[in-house]
Order: sequence, then structure tokens, then C-alpha cells
Amino acid sequence: MFSTAAIVISLLLLMYLAYRGYTVLLLAPLMATLAVLLSGDIVMMMPIYTQTFMSALGGYLLKFFPIFLLGALFGQLMADSGAASAIARWITRVLGEKHAILTVVLACGLLTYGGVSLFVVAFAIYPIARELFRAADIPKRLIPATIALGSFTFTMTALPGTPAIQNAIPIPYYGTNAFAAPGLGIIAAIIMFSVGWGWLNSRARKAKAGGEGYGVHDEMQDTSIDPEEGVETSREMPFWLAIVPLVLVIGVNALFTYGIFPAMDFAYLNAEFPDLEVANQTGLWAIIIALIVSCAWLILTRLRHWHDLQNTLNRGALGSMLPIFNTASEVGYGAVIASLAGFAIIRDAVLGVSPGNPLISEAVAMTTLAGITGSSSGGLSIALETLGSDYLQMAQQAGISPELMHRVAVLAAGGFDTLPHCGAVITLLSICGLTHRQSYLNIAMVTIAIPMLAVISVITLGTLFGSF
Repeated sequence: MFSTAAIVISLLLLMYLAYRGYTVLLLAPLMATLAVLLSGDIVMMMPIYTQTFMSALGGYLLKFFPIFLLGALFGQLMADSGAASAIARWITRVLGEKHAILTVVLACGLLTYGGVSLFVVAFAIYPIARELFRAADIPKRLIPATIALGSFTFTMTALPGTPAIQNAIPIPYYGTNAFAAPGLGIIAAIIMFSVGWGWLNSRARKAKAGGEGYGVHDEMQDTSIDPEEGVETSREMPFWLAIVPLVLVIGVNALFTYGIFPAMDFAYLNAEFPDLEVANQTGLWAIIIALIVSCAWLILTRLRHWHDLQNTLNRGALGSMLPIFNTASEVGYGAVIASLAGFAIIRDAVLGVSPGNPLISEAVAMTTLAGITGSSSGGLSIALETLGSDYLQMAQQAGISPELMHRVAVLAAGGFDTLPHCGAVITLLSICGLTHRQSYLNIAMVTIAIPMLAVISVITLGTLFGSF
């Protein structure tokens, strides 16, 4: 019991200090050390650090580093080529300021579903959203929630084939692919999009009825940047050209997932790589190939228009370092916690939630850890690293498809991950020049409450009809 208390204390401190702005790169090993010390395993402290923490961190890098790297590089290429802003401006021209909320949601959704980092999207879309909301006289305080709905929800966890890292993490644990349970994913996406859009529209109407407009703001305090800073802008990228790399990300991924890889015989690989489980890797391979093709397409087709391609490539590659090492450090922390005696009590409690339906237990575990870490990818990684094999075994015993387990895990991780200490929320508010007090309630509604409704709906449908 004392070891369990040590785990809880370290988790609470991790959450509090992360909210205060301290980097997880330091917090994860320090809080893991604290948990070990409070558990009374002082002699084991250094061996646990080198053999448990660092092994788990390194193992995570081995699995997911290419996706983090290529995803960040692709996002930078989309931003610096002008493709991201070209897509946003095209949607703006089609829908106009009368549909400002829908315009911003669709622009963010299209970009993130195509593989552009949510941080890049936030920087690129905010200046456009600011002008649309001002013209439509919609309160500026609704901009963060609108961007969050398009970037942090249905395109990140629900839509089949999305290259978001959250959708890739369960693949090696469940032997699935990025298109797992596509029908249920689409249903969840429709719920998140339609209910979220309805909520934001209702807030805008209520504000208008109360005489509240865009408001008076010191826009000079915004930390947004020009998404095309340092880019040759003498020739605007046409929409049809800007949309191609997004189509390639999803299309090439689907081609390899459903066409090329299933038709290949990988038996010859066993001699060279006897420990390789091909079924658990092809889903990741498909995403990697899709991102490489899309990056190459952007570079080659815009070859004469790059202002500083070397700088773009360097910034994209370096931009992947902090996210992956943050997440990998959290995985290392989770591995240390899982090695402590007190974790058995927590594990049994979590696995014991609704023993007849592992989907509910899985959802509770994923969303709880995502909330504690303030990161959907971090919480998902910790939960699957420590409990993934247990959930797979429970699913097999209950006759539940691994694809359904995959989709529920990802959807649930996109629930409490946006609590106030979430780094993405803090960054988004900083970009918009707003505070938690002004905007967080609406962010929470579209990124926590409504996604949890979608999770409940998918669990219900999956339990009744299975995966589809």
C-alpha cells in the first residue's frame, strides 16, 4: 500500500509541475526516482533508471521515431511551401465569413487529417480565424475552441487512416493498422464534429443575443507567426496543388495497407530477422512510406519556389525532437511505475473495471493516464506499454476484435488529455493571446465532454455489433 501511495504522489506531482510549465524531460526521470525512493527501493534506484527507464525510452524511440520525424517534417513543408495557407484561404473563399466557425473547423480538420502537425495548423490558421471572427463579430474567445475542434478531436483519433501518432501507437501492440474499425471511427467523427460545431454555434448565437461581439483585444500580444515567413510568396500555391500531398498521405497509406502488403509474402524475412513480427509492423510501414512520398512530392514539385529548403528541412527535423523525447520520457516513467510492487494494485483495479467488457476498462485506463500526463500520445503509450498485452488477451477471451480495441483506445486517449495542464492547450491559448479563464470552458466542451460521448457511443455499438 505504501508503494501505491508513492505512485500516486509522484503522479500528482508530475501533473502539477507539468501544468506549472516544467519540462517532462526532467520531470519524468525525477518523478520516477521519487516513486522508487518513496517505495523504499533505494538500492535499486540506479539499476531501475538504466535498465528500466532508459530501456523503455529507447524502445519507444525504436518504434515511433520515424513517424514523429516524418510527421514534423511534412508539417513544416506544408507550412513553408504555402500549401497550408492556400488550403485555408480556399475554404475561406468558398464558405466566407458568414460561416466563420465552420470554415476554421474544416480548414483545421483537412490539414490535420492530411498529416500536418496540430501546432503548425494552429499557427497557420489563427491569423485567418482572427480576421473571419472579427468580420463576423463573433467573440474572439471562441477561436481556441474552434481550432481545437478541428485539430484535437475527430481527425486525431477517429477518422480512419489518419497519420496522427495517436492512431499509430496501438498498431504494434494489437497488430492492427491505421484504418482499424473504420465504420465506428466515422461514426465517432460525425458525433464529435456535428455536436461540437453545434455547441460553438450556440455559444456564438448566445453571445450575439447578449450584445457581445468580437471584443477589444491587443492583437500585438498574440504570439502567432506568419505561416509563410521566409517563404517565396510571389506566386501563390493553387488549391489543387496544395491538396495533393494530403491526398497522398491517406491514399498511399491505404494502398499499402489494403493492396500491396497483403499481397506480399514476407516469409523470406524470417531468416534475416527471426524476431520480426510482420503483422505488427506493416501498419507502421504504410504510414512511414505515405509520409515519405508526400514529403518528396512537396519538395520536388515546389523545387523552384523554395526560399530556403535547407532551413525548412532542418526546422522540420529538429521540431520532432522535443515531442518524441517528451513522450518517450513519459513511457520510461510509466515503465518504472509498472515495475513497482504497488502498481499491481492499480493494475488489478483498472483491469477489474467492468470485467465482462474490456472495452470499458481500456477506455478508463487510456483516458485517465492521458489526463494525468496531459498528453494523449503519452497516456496511450504508458497504458499500452504496461497493459497492452493484458488487454489483448482479455479481448481474445471475450471475442472482441483487436481493431475495436485499437479504435476505443485511441478515442479514449483523446478525452481527458486536454485538461488545463495540457501543453497543446497552453500553446494554443498563447498563440491566440487568450487565457484559460476566457476560453478553456469551451475548449473542454469540444475536446473532453463531446469526445467522451463519442467513446461511449463506439463502446456501445462495438459491444452490440462488433467491429466494422
